[in-house]
Amino acid sequence: MPTYHYACSACGHRFDAVQSIHAEALTECPECGGEVRRVISAAAVTFKGSGFYRTDSRSKGSGSSSSSGSSS
Repeated sequence: MPTYHYACSACGHRFDAVQSIHAEALTECPECGGEVRRVISAAAVTFKGSGFYRTDSRSKGSGSSSSSGSSS
């Protein structure tokens, strides 16, 4: 289940909530009872393993130095 970040408009309290993607957004601050809004942030993506870097899929001796052009 995704974790959503919330911030209170009244007191500034920030908190996280683990909710189903189909659940309604929270509307009340647990600290003061004020109105909260969902905070949108960048997704944290971590690539693990080989094959994610440009050099991982290339062999050491091969390069793109050959040209395949024809003169007519």
